[in-house]
Formats: sequence, structure tokens, C-alpha cells
Amino acid sequence: MYAEITGIVIMFGASLLFAIPLGKYMANVFAGNRSFLDKVMNPVEKFLFRFSGIDPTREMNWKQHMTAMLFINLVWFLLGMFVLMNQSWLPLNPDGNPDMSADLAFNTSISFVVNCNLQHYSGETGLSYLGQLYLMFLQFVSAATGIAATVVLFKALKEKATNQLGNFYLYFIKSITRVLLPLSIIVAILFLLNGMPMGFEGKDSYISLQGDTVQVSRGPVAAFVPIKHLGTNGGGFFGANSAHPLENPSYFTNIIQMIAQLIIPFAMIFAFGYFIKRKKLAWMIFSVMTVGFLLLAVPNIIQEINGNPAISKMGIDNRLGAMEGKEVRFGAAASGFWSIVTTVISTGSVNAMHDSTMPISGMNEMLAMMVNSFYGGCGVGLLNFFIFIILAVFISGLMVGRTPEFMGKKIEAREIKIAMIIALLHPLLILTGTALSSYLIVNHPELYGGWLNNPGYHGFSEMLYEYTSSAANNGSGFEGLGDNNMWWNISTGFVLILGRFLPIIGPVAIAGLLASKKYIPESAGTLKTDTPTFGIMIFAVILIVTALSFFPSLALGPIAEFFSMI
Repeated sequence: MYAEITGIVIMFGASLLFAIPLGKYMANVFAGNRSFLDKVMNPVEKFLFRFSGIDPTREMNWKQHMTAMLFINLVWFLLGMFVLMNQSWLPLNPDGNPDMSADLAFNTSISFVVNCNLQHYSGETGLSYLGQLYLMFLQFVSAATGIAATVVLFKALKEKATNQLGNFYLYFIKSITRVLLPLSIIVAILFLLNGMPMGFEGKDSYISLQGDTVQVSRGPVAAFVPIKHLGTNGGGFFGANSAHPLENPSYFTNIIQMIAQLIIPFAMIFAFGYFIKRKKLAWMIFSVMTVGFLLLAVPNIIQEINGNPAISKMGIDNRLGAMEGKEVRFGAAASGFWSIVTTVISTGSVNAMHDSTMPISGMNEMLAMMVNSFYGGCGVGLLNFFIFIILAVFISGLMVGRTPEFMGKKIEAREIKIAMIIALLHPLLILTGTALSSYLIVNHPELYGGWLNNPGYHGFSEMLYEYTSSAANNGSGFEGLGDNNMWWNISTGFVLILGRFLPIIGPVAIAGLLASKKYIPESAGTLKTDTPTFGIMIFAVILIVTALSFFPSLALGPIAEFFSMI
């Protein structure tokens, strides 16, 4: 057990160690400074811009940035629908996997476009290799979309008074060519050296020890998995995701996948500090996020190590912890740690089945997504956290009787209204979807009762988790839920759209409005926003908003399940 805890500390420490220089590098890249990849990537970028007819030097205001973001994502969504609904006759389908239904293709295409990767299909049987490759493309561009939008925030907060916030397409392309693609190549090489498959042959077969002929799916797994984690996407090449031995062959690859999930969300925070030249503010943000992360991760590790008390009472040896749904090669501790990393960061990949975790662990996994601002996905975690900064600045200003200011700009009614709408949108999407689904099951069990394999408290948790995962762009699930049907594909599809783009547009709009305002130099009466005191204020705002929004629903699900076990 001590070895497992040591492994967890090493994973977190290594991620932080790599993230700080990566953050400095990213700040230099997006500031337009020279980097060591210029000789390789400058020609590639110039070709892409010349081919597409885009002028990367054209300055955009925040509205033009968001228009560009929505347009290119619409194109990718429509192309995804075409590929998924016609994959049976398109090339690269050696196993003859069928077309997706319209509602499943709608859900899958949206899910990968919005960086959620909610999978209502089983990876190796639901997609052709062309479908997998197109989804891998979406994993690159969806991550780059989040990073590019966050760089607009960086630019807006750096400038004293401007409407010119750089070029969205330039930020977008550089996110891929200078960050995501180089890191993915490095990680892919490590995976290849550790036995991860990479090829386009169809299924292979072998004779098991029992004499059965077993079909084994293969494919370009080593190319798919790196961006799955580096882009905080999470969609698995195989249905079992990173619990599959070909998608996560060893404890070493488990460590690499964990670091890959953490490194860019960490680095974005430090890139923010380097870009706006306020490193102290970045460390304050990272500290608040880390405290929140540890308050979720440590109980999960303890819960999974201790195991199910009901099993212990039966006299069964429970020393390995809660091992239902877990891989023995990873163990209870590392699986419990992963379950919070993947939900805090909105990756959504799994190396164990969350539906089998202890009730409090399941609650913490949902809380990580309900907060949705401790590290978060590529860029968007910082955008979500920015909303809480604005709310904390406003409340602090009211408490001390001063006009709220942040980064030399006054926070006024318009910014607060946008912040409150975005803060309330998240619980609205989650709780409305869960309430409607609960109503349908209770009042029409003959039509909808087949959704749940687990009735009662845990069944409610499964539905609550699904909408929480969708709204937080996470993609993990309590897989006891039968979700590949018209209701879940369509309802979560709309939650995915609203839960992705409005929380990006809102913070960028606030930043754009602040950028256009007159800069006010700091004075003795200016509220300091890079201090531990202000960090505590932000944490308190996050805690209060989350508790008031979600505690009643959690009480009906995982909390009630926990007390029913005692």
C-alpha cells in the first residue's frame, strides 16, 4: 500500500515539475516570441493559413473570436455526423462495423466536438478505424479550441485598454502545432515501446487456455491514446477505456497517462501568470485549485483502500481494498486517485469502473464535475475559475464598501450578470435533466424502466452522474445506466452543447468587456487579488455555490446510499 501511495505522490509531483516550464513555453508561444520549434512549425503554419485563406495577423474583438469558434465547430460536427452514419461503406473498416443511428451519431459527434467524449457506444465494436481517426482529429481540435479561447482571456487581461485581442485561428493552430502535436508524438513513442498496438489490421484471434477461440480487436491505439489524455478528452479506443490491457498495458503506462492528463491543465495556469506577468496570481489560483483537488482525492483514496465494510463483515479478506471493477495491476489506491484526477480535470477516461466505487467516492467524482473549476480541461478550467474570481471580487467589494476591481478594471453590473448566468447554467442543466429522467422512470416505468439496472439510490446517482458528466464536458459514467437510446442520446446531446459553449463565451465576453474599459492604476485601496486571503474568498464562493446547488440531489443519491450501508 505504501508503494501505491508513493506512486501517487510521484505522479502528481512529476506533473507539476513538467508543467511549470511547459507553462512558460506556452506563454512565449502565444505571446508571439521565438521558440525552438519555429524552424519546423513555421512553414507548416504558413501553409495552413495560405491554403485556408486565413490572415493570422488580422486582429479580432471578443465577438469575432467567438463567432470563429462556433463556425468551425459546426463544420466539424456536420462532418462527424456524415462519417459516423456512413462508416460501413467508407474505407478503413476491416471488421465490418455498422453505421451509427442518427441519434447516436448526433450524440457522439457533438460529444467529441465539445471535448466531452461521452461514449454511448463501445469503442472497438461501434466504430471503424476511419471513425476512430476522425474522432482522434476532433480530440486535437476540441482541445485546441479550449486553449485558444483561454488565450483570448490572457490577452484581454494583459492589455490596459483595447478591443484587439489577437487572432483566434492563430491561437488555435499554434495550440496544435506547438503544444498538442509535439507532446502527443513523445507520449505515443513511449506507448509503442511499452506494447500498445499501432496498425490497421482487423481483429486477431487466439486459443485460450480453456480451448476457446477469442477475437481480439486491434487498431491505431498508440496514436489515439496520447491526445485522449493530453487534450483532456477521455474517449477510449476500446469500450473499457484505460482499464483495457491494450489501452493501458502496465503500471508505467498508467503513470504516463496520469501525467498526460495533468500536465496541460497545470501548465495553463502557469502560462497565465507568465503571459500577464503576474506569477503570484497564478500560484494563488493553483493553490486554491490544489486544495480543492486534495479535499476530493484524499477521501477517495482512503475509501477505496478501506473497501466495502459489508464485505468485511462477511469475514471475507478485504485487505486489497474495494477491488470490484478495478484492475489488480493498478490497485485500489491508484484507481481512487485516477477517479478524481479524471473528473477534476474533465478528462473522463477511466482505469476502473466508477459505478463500482464506494458511495462517497462516487459523490466526490460528481462534486469534482459539479465544481468544474479545479484545474479543469485544456483551458476551460481556467475560464470556469475566472467566473468565480469575478463573483469573489464583487462580493469582496460589497463587504468592504469599495467598487469591485480586477486587474485595474471596474467590475460592473453587466459583468456580474454574465457571471451569475454562467454560474447558474451548470446546475440548471444537470438538475433539469436528472429531474426529467426521474419523472419519466417513475411515471412511465413500462417505457423507460429499462434504463436502470440498479434501482433506488444508486440508480438515481447513475442518472445524476450522466448529466453531470455531460454538463462538465467530462464523459465518464456510472455504466449501469442504459444510455444508448433516443432519450439519453438527444437530451445529453443538448446538455453537451450548452454546457460547452456558453461557459466559454461567458468568461471571454467578460474579459472582452473589461479589456475595453479604462485602466485604473492600483492604489492603497485596491483589493489585492493575488493574496491567500482572496484565495480563501474564492474557495468560499465555490463551496457555497456548489453546496447550495447540488447538496439536495447528492443527498438523494450517494449520501443516502452511504448511510444505507452502515
